[in-house]
Amino acid sequence: MDKTVILIGLGQLGRVFAGGLLRTGHTVVPVNRSDDMDIVAATWPQPALVLVAVAEADLHPVLSRLPPSWKDRVGLLQNELLPRDWLGHKLAEPTVISVWFEKKKGMDAKPLLASPAFGPAASRLVTALGALDLPARTLADAESLEWELVRKNLYILTSNIAGLVVGGDVGTLWDQHRDLAEAVASDVLDIQDWLTGREHDRLKLMAGLLEAFNADPLHGCAGRTAPTRLKRALEHADLAGLGVGTLRKIATERLT
Repeated sequence: MDKTVILIGLGQLGRVFAGGLLRTGHTVVPVNRSDDMDIVAATWPQPALVLVAVAEADLHPVLSRLPPSWKDRVGLLQNELLPRDWLGHKLAEPTVISVWFEKKKGMDAKPLLASPAFGPAASRLVTALGALDLPARTLADAESLEWELVRKNLYILTSNIAGLVVGGDVGTLWDQHRDLAEAVASDVLDIQDWLTGREHDRLKLMAGLLEAFNADPLHGCAGRTAPTRLKRALEHADLAGLGVGTLRKIATERLT
C-alpha cells in the first residue's frame, strides 16, 4: 500500500496533519502553494493522498493548478467549504475533514469536538489525528458530510460576524446576546441553503451550533478574518437575492 502523502500548504494546520501522518508511518512530501506541482507529480504521480492545507483564499487557485493524476486523490480541510467548491473543479470524490481543533503559533492543538471526515482517505486522517490525541471520526455518507460542513460554517460565520458587534467569547455571545446570535445564524443559514441548493434542518443545526459553543465557551468570537467573512457572505447573499437584514446592518455599522 502506498503511504505517500503530498501536503500542499505548510501552515499551522498542515503541520499538525503532517505530524500525525508521519507518526502513522506515512511519507509526507511538502509542497508550497507556489511550487510547480507538475514537477512534483512527475516523481509522485499516484500518492495515497494529496492533502490541500492552504487557507480558504488560496484554495481555488491551488485546485485549478492540480496535476490531472492527483485529482482523484485530493483531501480538503478548509473552513467555509461546501460541495460546490470541489465540484467546480471536477473533483468527484475528495476526502474532506471538518477540522474542530484550534492551532495557533506557539501553542499545542486544542480540540473542541471530534473532527468528522468522509471520503476514500478519511480513515487515514482520523488515524493520523488520533496519533496526536486529537479526536476525529469517519462519517457514513456524503449527506452527513454536507451537514457537518454547514454546521462548521454556521459556527465560524455566526461567531465571527456577531463578534464584530459584541466582541468577547462564544459563551458570552450566547448567554448575553442570544437574540443577535440567532438573528445572525438565521441569515447565515439562508445563505447556506442557497449555496447547497437545499433547506437544512435548522433546529438540528442550531443544536449543533450550541454544542460547539459549549465545547469551548471561552473561544473568542471575532478573529482578524471576520470582516472578510462578512463581506464574502454578503457577496453570496447578493448573488442569491437574499435580504439578510441583520448581516447588512452589521456591515453598515462595522465595516469601513
